Amino acid sequence: MNTSQRGFASMNEEQQRSIASKGGKAAHQKGTAHEFTSEEARRSGRKGGRARSGSRNNDF
Repeated sequence: MNTSQRGFASMNEEQQRSIASKGGKAAHQKGTAHEFTSEEARRSGRKGGRARSGSRNNDF
């Protein structure tokens, strides 16, 4: 099997978190990071409980 040692997915979890953290900090410093309001967070929490596969035909 020929597996690549390149790219984000080939890194260990600690390396991935370190890089992702740097990106988040940079976005906040730049002012382009999204910050959830209380209402957005509430709406997302409710939506998460209802998420399901799009291939299912049954409704809630």
